[in-house]
Amino acid sequence: MSRKPPFRPALSESDRDLFRQAVADARPLVAGRVEPAPRRPAPYPRQTRRDEREVLEELVAGPDDAAELETGEELWYARPGLQHRLLRKLRRGRFATGAEIDLHGMTAAVARAELARFLAACHERDVRCARIVHGKGRGSRSGGPVLKRKVNAWLRQRRDVLAFCSARPVDGGTGALYVLLRRV
Repeated sequence: MSRKPPFRPALSESDRDLFRQAVADARPLVAGRVEPAPRRPAPYPRQTRRDEREVLEELVAGPDDAAELETGEELWYARPGLQHRLLRKLRRGRFATGAEIDLHGMTAAVARAELARFLAACHERDVRCARIVHGKGRGSRSGGPVLKRKVNAWLRQRRDVLAFCSARPVDGGTGALYVLLRRV
C-alpha cells in the first residue's frame, strides 16, 4: 500500500520570478536550535537521610556505658506527634527532674491517689519533668511488678503526660520513670 504524494500544482516560470522578486531583499535567519531549559534535579530528602543516619549511629554506638545495660522490662511511651528528639533526651536523663515521688510499699488504690496528687502539685509548681519510683516488684506477692504495670496504664490515660520512660540506672533503672509533663 503505497501512498500517493500530495497534489502540488506546478508553478509557472512567471510565478517563480514574482516570488524571487518578493523575497529578493530577505536575509536568511541564523537558525540555531533553541536549547531547552536544563532539567531540575530530583528532590533529595535531606531530613530523612539525616534521621536515618542518626538512628544508625545510635545503633552502632550502643549505650555510653556497659553499666547502663539492665535486665528487666523497660517502659516508654510518647504521645503521637511528640518529637523523637524529646523522647531521646528524656531517655538519656537530659531533663532536670523538678519533683519525685516514691510509691514503694503502697497499695494500688493509695498509689493511684498519691500519683494524682503528685501530678497536680507538679502542674501547680510548673514542673516539666518528674521522676516516679514504682519499684521492680521483687517484694510483690504476685511475683510481678504490680505498681509498675498500673503506673504504666495510669500515665497513658492522663492528658497532661506527654511521654515517659524508664529511668537511667543511677536514678532507679526499670524501677522508676522519667515523666515529661505538658505545660499548663
